[in-house]
Amino acid sequence: MIPEPENTWCPALAPSLMLRHDTVRGADLLVLPERVVVLEGHAGVIVGLCDGTRTVPGIVGELAERFPGAPVATTVPSFLDRLRQEGWLK
Repeated sequence: MIPEPENTWCPALAPSLMLRHDTVRGADLLVLPERVVVLEGHAGVIVGLCDGTRTVPGIVGELAERFPGAPVATTVPSFLDRLRQEGWLK
């Protein structure tokens, strides 16, 4: 299957994954069926915006408003693509 262009793709977590916050670690976690991935920095915020309703440009725009001056336009699309390649986003 050919992936959709990034300007029309509305990323969402794969059905078998959950985003959780671990208060003990103070970190966001991606809970997979047989493992847990600790998300560093603002990765949990980015994944939290992947609800299937926002396009990648919409996610980038929202993050640019929240984090002025951060290089979200260059880093977020590639981060989301890596998550899609892992099978964590659909």
